[in-house]
Amino acid sequence: MKGNTKKKLGLLLFLMVFTVSFGQDNGKFKVVLDAGHGGKDYGAMYNGFIEKNIALDVTLRVGKILEKESDIQVIYTRKTDVFIELKERPKIANKADANLFVSIHCNAETKKTAHGAETFIMGLTKNSSNLEVAKMENAVWELEDDKTSYAGFDPNKPESLLKFQLMQEEYRGESFAAAVKVQHGLAKDLKRNDRGVKDAPFWVLHGVAMPGILIELGFLSYKNEGEYLNSEKGKSELAEAVAKGIIEFKKENFTPLSSISGYVKPAETTTPKTETPKETPKEAPVAQTAKNGAVFKVQIAAGSSDLATTPSNFKGLNNISKEKDGKVVKYYYGEVSDYNEAQNLLSEAKAKGYKDAFVVAFKNGKKISVNEALKGK
Repeated sequence: MKGNTKKKLGLLLFLMVFTVSFGQDNGKFKVVLDAGHGGKDYGAMYNGFIEKNIALDVTLRVGKILEKESDIQVIYTRKTDVFIELKERPKIANKADANLFVSIHCNAETKKTAHGAETFIMGLTKNSSNLEVAKMENAVWELEDDKTSYAGFDPNKPESLLKFQLMQEEYRGESFAAAVKVQHGLAKDLKRNDRGVKDAPFWVLHGVAMPGILIELGFLSYKNEGEYLNSEKGKSELAEAVAKGIIEFKKENFTPLSSISGYVKPAETTTPKTETPKETPKEAPVAQTAKNGAVFKVQIAAGSSDLATTPSNFKGLNNISKEKDGKVVKYYYGEVSDYNEAQNLLSEAKAKGYKDAFVVAFKNGKKISVNEALKGK
Protein backbone atom coordinates (compact mmCIF):
# COMPACT_ATOMS: atom_id res chain seq x y z
CA MET A 1 0.00 0.00 0.00
CA LYS A 2 1.47 3.39 -1.00
CA GLY A 3 2.33 5.98 1.63
CA ASN A 4 -0.33 8.48 0.54
CA THR A 5 -3.00 5.79 0.62
CA LYS A 6 -1.95 4.78 4.14
CA LYS A 7 -2.17 8.40 5.23
CA LYS A 8 -5.66 8.76 3.77
CA LEU A 9 -6.87 5.59 5.44
CA GLY A 10 -5.28 6.63 8.70
CA LEU A 11 -6.98 10.03 8.48
CA LEU A 12 -10.32 8.37 7.76
CA LEU A 13 -10.01 6.15 10.83
CA PHE A 14 -8.76 9.14 12.81
CA LEU A 15 -11.91 11.09 11.95
CA MET A 16 -14.25 8.21 12.57
CA VAL A 17 -14.09 8.27 16.33
CA PHE A 18 -16.93 6.07 17.40
CA THR A 19 -19.72 6.23 19.90
CA VAL A 20 -22.48 3.96 21.12
CA SER A 21 -25.69 4.76 22.90
CA PHE A 22 -26.70 3.00 26.11
CA GLY A 23 -29.34 3.76 28.69
CA GLN A 24 -31.30 6.19 26.53
CA ASP A 25 -34.60 4.29 26.41
CA ASN A 26 -36.94 2.80 28.96
CA GLY A 27 -36.76 -0.78 27.72
CA LYS A 28 -34.84 -3.83 28.79
CA PHE A 29 -31.29 -4.68 27.90
CA LYS A 30 -31.65 -6.78 24.75
CA VAL A 31 -29.16 -9.55 24.10
CA VAL A 32 -29.11 -11.56 20.89
CA LEU A 33 -27.64 -15.02 21.42
CA ASP A 34 -26.38 -16.61 18.22
CA ALA A 35 -25.62 -20.33 18.34
CA GLY A 36 -23.05 -20.86 15.60
CA HIS A 37 -23.73 -23.14 12.63
CA GLY A 38 -26.76 -25.47 12.62
CA GLY A 39 -28.68 -27.76 10.28
CA LYS A 40 -26.59 -28.81 7.29
CA ASP A 41 -23.69 -26.71 8.65
CA TYR A 42 -22.03 -28.91 11.30
CA GLY A 43 -19.11 -26.60 12.05
CA ALA A 44 -16.00 -28.25 13.49
CA MET A 45 -16.12 -32.02 14.04
CA TYR A 46 -13.39 -33.84 15.94
CA ASN A 47 -13.31 -36.94 18.15
CA GLY A 48 -17.06 -37.36 17.77
CA PHE A 49 -17.75 -33.84 19.06
CA ILE A 50 -19.90 -31.62 16.83
CA GLU A 51 -19.69 -27.84 17.08
CA LYS A 52 -23.26 -27.02 16.09
CA ASN A 53 -24.67 -29.18 18.91
CA ILE A 54 -22.40 -27.89 21.65
CA ALA A 55 -22.85 -24.27 20.55
CA LEU A 56 -26.62 -24.61 20.64
CA ASP A 57 -26.65 -26.35 24.01
CA VAL A 58 -24.44 -23.72 25.64
CA THR A 59 -26.39 -20.89 24.01
CA LEU A 60 -29.71 -22.15 25.37
CA ARG A 61 -28.19 -22.50 28.83
CA VAL A 62 -26.86 -18.93 28.67
CA GLY A 63 -30.29 -17.73 27.63
CA LYS A 64 -32.00 -19.57 30.46
CA ILE A 65 -29.73 -17.86 32.99
CA LEU A 66 -30.20 -14.42 31.45
CA GLU A 67 -33.97 -14.81 31.27
CA LYS A 68 -34.05 -14.94 35.06
CA GLU A 69 -32.90 -11.30 35.08
CA SER A 70 -35.95 -9.02 35.08
CA ASP A 71 -34.20 -6.31 33.09
CA ILE A 72 -32.79 -8.49 30.31
CA GLN A 73 -34.59 -9.63 27.17
CA VAL A 74 -33.08 -12.53 25.22
CA ILE A 75 -33.48 -12.99 21.46
CA TYR A 76 -32.15 -16.13 19.75
CA THR A 77 -31.06 -16.51 16.14
CA ARG A 78 -31.87 -20.21 16.48
CA LYS A 79 -33.20 -22.43 19.26
CA THR A 80 -33.19 -25.68 17.31
CA ASP A 81 -30.93 -27.53 14.88
CA VAL A 82 -31.74 -25.42 11.83
CA PHE A 83 -29.57 -23.76 9.19
CA ILE A 84 -29.55 -19.97 9.45
CA GLU A 85 -27.71 -18.09 6.72
CA LEU A 86 -24.76 -16.09 7.95
CA LYS A 87 -26.13 -12.80 6.67
CA GLU A 88 -29.48 -13.37 8.41
CA ARG A 89 -28.00 -13.51 11.90
CA PRO A 90 -27.05 -9.82 12.17
CA LYS A 91 -30.38 -8.91 10.54
CA ILE A 92 -32.20 -10.59 13.42
CA ALA A 93 -30.18 -8.55 15.90
CA ASN A 94 -30.68 -5.28 14.05
CA LYS A 95 -34.42 -5.84 13.72
CA ALA A 96 -34.62 -6.40 17.48
CA ASP A 97 -32.69 -3.14 18.06
CA ALA A 98 -30.52 -5.10 20.49
CA ASN A 99 -27.85 -3.79 22.84
CA LEU A 100 -25.42 -6.70 22.48
CA PHE A 101 -24.83 -9.50 19.97
CA VAL A 102 -23.11 -12.69 21.19
CA SER A 103 -22.17 -15.45 18.76
CA ILE A 104 -21.09 -18.75 20.37
CA HIS A 105 -18.77 -21.26 18.69
CA CYS A 106 -16.19 -24.00 19.27
CA ASN A 107 -12.71 -23.89 17.82
CA ALA A 108 -10.47 -26.42 16.04
CA GLU A 109 -7.06 -26.63 14.40
CA THR A 110 -5.16 -29.29 12.50
CA LYS A 111 -2.23 -29.65 14.92
CA LYS A 112 -4.68 -30.66 17.66
CA THR A 113 -2.58 -29.17 20.45
CA ALA A 114 -4.16 -25.73 20.84
CA HIS A 115 -6.58 -25.36 23.73
CA GLY A 116 -8.35 -22.67 25.73
CA ALA A 117 -10.98 -20.00 25.23
CA GLU A 118 -10.72 -16.84 23.15
CA THR A 119 -13.18 -14.05 22.41
CA PHE A 120 -13.20 -11.98 19.24
CA ILE A 121 -14.43 -8.58 18.16
CA MET A 122 -14.69 -7.39 14.57
CA GLY A 123 -11.47 -5.93 13.23
CA LEU A 124 -8.66 -6.05 10.74
CA THR A 125 -5.71 -8.22 11.64
CA LYS A 126 -2.54 -9.55 10.10
CA ASN A 127 -2.29 -12.36 12.62
CA SER A 128 -2.46 -15.60 10.64
CA SER A 129 -4.10 -17.64 13.41
CA ASN A 130 -6.84 -15.03 13.90
CA LEU A 131 -7.46 -15.01 10.16
CA GLU A 132 -7.73 -18.80 10.11
CA VAL A 133 -10.43 -18.70 12.77
CA ALA A 134 -12.34 -16.07 10.80
CA LYS A 135 -11.91 -18.02 7.57
CA MET A 136 -13.28 -21.17 9.22
CA GLU A 137 -16.35 -19.41 10.64
CA ASN A 138 -16.98 -17.37 7.47
CA ALA A 139 -16.90 -20.56 5.35
CA VAL A 140 -20.58 -21.06 6.18
CA TRP A 141 -21.48 -18.96 3.16
CA GLU A 142 -20.27 -21.77 0.90
CA LEU A 143 -23.41 -23.67 1.95
CA GLU A 144 -25.74 -20.83 1.01
CA ASP A 145 -27.60 -20.52 -2.28
CA ASP A 146 -27.10 -16.77 -2.72
CA LYS A 147 -23.51 -15.63 -2.20
CA THR A 148 -23.82 -12.19 -3.81
CA SER A 149 -24.25 -10.51 -0.40
CA TYR A 150 -20.67 -11.43 0.48
CA ALA A 151 -19.03 -9.89 -2.55
CA GLY A 152 -15.77 -8.23 -1.59
CA PHE A 153 -15.50 -9.90 1.81
CA ASP A 154 -12.24 -11.85 1.89
CA PRO A 155 -10.66 -12.68 5.28
CA ASN A 156 -7.43 -13.53 3.45
CA LYS A 157 -7.07 -9.91 2.33
CA PRO A 158 -7.31 -7.56 5.33
CA GLU A 159 -6.62 -4.54 3.14
CA SER A 160 -9.90 -5.22 1.29
CA LEU A 161 -11.91 -5.10 4.52
CA LEU A 162 -11.65 -1.44 5.43
CA LYS A 163 -15.33 -0.75 4.74
CA PHE A 164 -16.33 -3.63 7.02
CA GLN A 165 -14.03 -2.34 9.74
CA LEU A 166 -15.57 1.11 9.55
CA MET A 167 -19.08 -0.29 9.82
CA GLN A 168 -18.22 -1.85 13.20
CA GLU A 169 -15.71 0.79 14.33
CA GLU A 170 -18.50 2.73 16.02
CA TYR A 171 -19.02 -0.09 18.50
CA ARG A 172 -15.46 -1.28 18.97
CA GLY A 173 -14.99 0.14 22.46
CA GLU A 174 -18.09 -1.47 23.90
CA SER A 175 -17.46 -4.70 21.98
CA PHE A 176 -14.02 -4.86 23.56
CA ALA A 177 -15.48 -4.21 27.03
CA ALA A 178 -18.01 -7.02 26.61
CA ALA A 179 -15.35 -9.38 25.28
CA VAL A 180 -13.09 -8.73 28.27
CA LYS A 181 -15.90 -9.52 30.72
CA VAL A 182 -16.79 -12.79 29.01
CA GLN A 183 -13.21 -13.86 28.39
CA HIS A 184 -12.33 -13.35 32.05
CA GLY A 185 -15.10 -15.74 33.04
CA LEU A 186 -14.21 -18.39 30.48
CA ALA A 187 -10.51 -18.38 31.32
CA LYS A 188 -9.65 -16.85 34.69
CA ASP A 189 -12.74 -17.89 36.64
CA LEU A 190 -12.72 -21.43 35.23
CA LYS A 191 -8.90 -21.64 35.43
CA ARG A 192 -8.56 -22.57 31.76
CA ASN A 193 -5.98 -21.52 29.18
CA ASP A 194 -6.54 -17.86 28.39
CA ARG A 195 -6.06 -17.13 24.69
CA GLY A 196 -7.23 -13.57 25.18
CA VAL A 197 -9.42 -11.04 23.40
CA LYS A 198 -8.59 -10.69 19.71
CA ASP A 199 -9.90 -9.11 16.55
CA ALA A 200 -10.60 -10.75 13.21
CA PRO A 201 -12.83 -10.12 10.18
CA PHE A 202 -16.00 -12.09 10.97
CA TRP A 203 -18.89 -11.50 8.62
CA VAL A 204 -21.45 -12.17 11.37
CA LEU A 205 -19.99 -9.33 13.47
CA HIS A 206 -19.48 -6.72 10.79
CA GLY A 207 -23.19 -6.53 10.04
CA VAL A 208 -24.55 -5.86 13.53
CA ALA A 209 -25.48 -2.28 14.43
CA MET A 210 -24.47 -2.73 18.07
CA PRO A 211 -21.55 -4.07 20.10
CA GLY A 212 -20.84 -7.66 19.10
CA ILE A 213 -18.55 -10.48 20.18
CA LEU A 214 -17.79 -13.97 18.92
CA ILE A 215 -16.82 -16.57 21.52
CA GLU A 216 -14.69 -19.63 20.82
CA LEU A 217 -15.41 -21.77 23.88
CA GLY A 218 -12.49 -24.12 23.30
CA PHE A 219 -10.94 -26.58 20.85
CA LEU A 220 -12.81 -29.70 19.82
CA SER A 221 -9.63 -30.82 18.09
CA TYR A 222 -7.91 -31.15 21.49
CA LYS A 223 -9.49 -34.31 22.84
CA ASN A 224 -9.36 -33.49 26.54
CA GLU A 225 -10.91 -30.09 25.97
CA GLY A 226 -13.47 -31.51 23.56
CA GLU A 227 -14.60 -33.92 26.26
CA TYR A 228 -14.99 -31.01 28.65
CA LEU A 229 -16.94 -28.90 26.14
CA ASN A 230 -19.26 -31.82 25.42
CA SER A 231 -19.86 -32.72 29.07
CA GLU A 232 -22.76 -31.57 31.21
CA LYS A 233 -20.31 -30.03 33.68
CA GLY A 234 -18.43 -28.21 30.96
CA LYS A 235 -21.50 -26.83 29.19
CA SER A 236 -22.99 -25.70 32.48
CA GLU A 237 -19.82 -23.94 33.63
CA LEU A 238 -19.25 -22.30 30.26
CA ALA A 239 -22.83 -21.03 30.11
CA GLU A 240 -22.59 -19.58 33.61
CA ALA A 241 -19.32 -17.82 32.74
CA VAL A 242 -20.72 -16.30 29.55
CA ALA A 243 -23.96 -15.20 31.24
CA LYS A 244 -22.04 -13.66 34.14
CA GLY A 245 -19.89 -11.65 31.74
CA ILE A 246 -22.95 -10.36 29.87
CA ILE A 247 -24.67 -9.37 33.11
CA GLU A 248 -21.58 -7.53 34.35
CA PHE A 249 -21.27 -5.71 31.02
CA LYS A 250 -24.93 -4.73 31.20
CA LYS A 251 -24.59 -3.37 34.72
CA GLU A 252 -21.73 -1.10 33.70
CA ASN A 253 -23.09 0.06 30.35
CA PHE A 254 -26.87 0.12 30.46
CA THR A 255 -29.14 2.22 32.65
CA PRO A 256 -32.83 2.60 31.68
CA LEU A 257 -34.01 6.14 32.26
CA SER A 258 -37.17 4.86 33.94
CA SER A 259 -35.09 4.01 37.01
CA ILE A 260 -33.47 7.45 37.32
CA SER A 261 -36.14 9.88 36.20
CA GLY A 262 -35.23 13.36 37.34
CA TYR A 263 -38.59 14.93 36.69
CA VAL A 264 -41.85 15.09 38.60
CA LYS A 265 -45.08 15.06 36.61
CA PRO A 266 -47.26 18.07 37.40
CA ALA A 267 -50.30 17.25 39.52
CA GLU A 268 -53.56 17.17 37.59
CA THR A 269 -55.87 20.10 38.41
CA THR A 270 -59.51 20.76 37.58
CA THR A 271 -60.33 24.17 36.11
CA PRO A 272 -63.92 25.49 36.39
CA LYS A 273 -65.54 25.82 32.97
CA THR A 274 -66.51 29.43 33.67
CA GLU A 275 -62.90 30.48 34.10
CA THR A 276 -60.27 30.97 31.46
CA PRO A 277 -57.71 28.19 31.90
CA LYS A 278 -54.41 29.50 33.11
CA GLU A 279 -51.14 28.06 31.94
CA THR A 280 -49.75 25.81 34.62
CA PRO A 281 -46.13 26.66 35.35
CA LYS A 282 -43.76 23.84 34.61
CA GLU A 283 -42.22 22.04 37.52
CA ALA A 284 -38.49 22.45 37.84
CA PRO A 285 -36.46 19.26 37.60
CA VAL A 286 -35.87 17.63 40.94
CA ALA A 287 -32.20 17.68 41.88
CA GLN A 288 -30.51 14.38 41.17
CA THR A 289 -27.16 14.81 42.86
CA ALA A 290 -24.53 12.12 42.73
CA LYS A 291 -23.69 10.64 46.12
CA ASN A 292 -20.37 10.08 47.89
CA GLY A 293 -18.28 12.19 45.54
CA ALA A 294 -19.42 10.55 42.29
CA VAL A 295 -19.61 12.66 39.12
CA PHE A 296 -21.29 12.46 35.72
CA LYS A 297 -19.64 12.90 32.35
CA VAL A 298 -20.88 12.53 28.78
CA GLN A 299 -19.05 9.97 26.69
CA ILE A 300 -18.95 11.38 23.18
CA ALA A 301 -16.46 9.13 21.44
CA ALA A 302 -13.98 6.30 21.70
CA GLY A 303 -11.33 5.06 19.35
CA SER A 304 -7.85 3.81 18.75
CA SER A 305 -6.51 7.32 18.02
CA ASP A 306 -5.14 9.27 21.00
CA LEU A 307 -6.29 12.83 20.27
CA ALA A 308 -5.35 16.03 22.06
CA THR A 309 -8.32 17.28 24.10
CA THR A 310 -8.51 20.61 22.29
CA PRO A 311 -11.85 22.05 21.12
CA SER A 312 -10.76 21.87 17.49
CA ASN A 313 -10.67 18.08 17.69
CA PHE A 314 -14.16 17.86 19.21
CA LYS A 315 -16.36 20.19 17.15
CA GLY A 316 -15.69 23.15 19.42
CA LEU A 317 -16.50 21.43 22.72
CA ASN A 318 -14.17 22.25 25.58
CA ASN A 319 -13.71 20.60 28.97
CA ILE A 320 -12.86 17.31 27.26
CA SER A 321 -11.17 14.53 29.22
CA LYS A 322 -10.02 11.09 28.15
CA GLU A 323 -9.00 7.72 29.55
CA LYS A 324 -7.27 4.71 28.06
CA ASP A 325 -8.97 1.34 28.36
CA GLY A 326 -6.54 -1.15 26.84
CA LYS A 327 -6.11 -0.12 23.22
CA VAL A 328 -9.23 2.05 23.29
CA VAL A 329 -9.21 5.75 24.18
CA LYS A 330 -12.54 7.09 25.49
CA TYR A 331 -13.42 10.78 25.36
CA TYR A 332 -15.75 12.59 27.77
CA TYR A 333 -17.40 16.00 27.77
CA GLY A 334 -17.87 17.92 31.02
CA GLU A 335 -17.96 16.83 34.65
CA VAL A 336 -20.90 17.63 36.94
CA SER A 337 -22.44 16.22 40.10
CA ASP A 338 -26.09 16.79 39.14
CA TYR A 339 -27.73 14.37 36.73
CA ASN A 340 -29.97 17.08 35.21
CA GLU A 341 -26.90 19.15 34.38
CA ALA A 342 -25.40 16.04 32.79
CA GLN A 343 -28.51 15.76 30.62
CA ASN A 344 -27.98 19.36 29.51
CA LEU A 345 -24.39 18.50 28.58
CA LEU A 346 -25.70 15.49 26.69
CA SER A 347 -28.05 17.74 24.69
CA GLU A 348 -25.16 20.06 23.88
CA ALA A 349 -23.02 17.14 22.70
CA LYS A 350 -25.80 15.80 20.48
CA ALA A 351 -26.40 19.26 19.04
CA LYS A 352 -22.74 19.29 18.02
CA GLY A 353 -23.21 16.06 16.10
CA TYR A 354 -22.41 13.39 18.70
CA LYS A 355 -25.79 11.73 18.19
CA ASP A 356 -24.94 8.58 20.13
CA ALA A 357 -23.38 10.27 23.16
CA PHE A 358 -24.50 9.03 26.58
CA VAL A 359 -24.10 9.82 30.28
CA VAL A 360 -21.66 7.84 32.40
CA ALA A 361 -20.70 8.06 36.07
CA PHE A 362 -17.39 7.87 37.90
CA LYS A 363 -16.35 7.56 41.52
CA ASN A 364 -12.72 7.98 42.56
CA GLY A 365 -11.74 7.70 38.91
CA LYS A 366 -13.51 4.36 38.45
CA LYS A 367 -16.50 3.95 36.17
CA ILE A 368 -19.74 3.00 37.94
CA SER A 369 -23.37 2.80 36.83
CA VAL A 370 -25.54 5.92 36.91
CA ASN A 371 -27.82 4.15 39.37
CA GLU A 372 -24.90 3.56 41.74
CA ALA A 373 -23.91 7.22 41.53
CA LEU A 374 -27.44 8.42 42.33
CA LYS A 375 -28.15 5.93 45.06
CA GLY A 376 -24.73 6.13 46.68
CA LYS A 377 -23.96 2.42 46.54
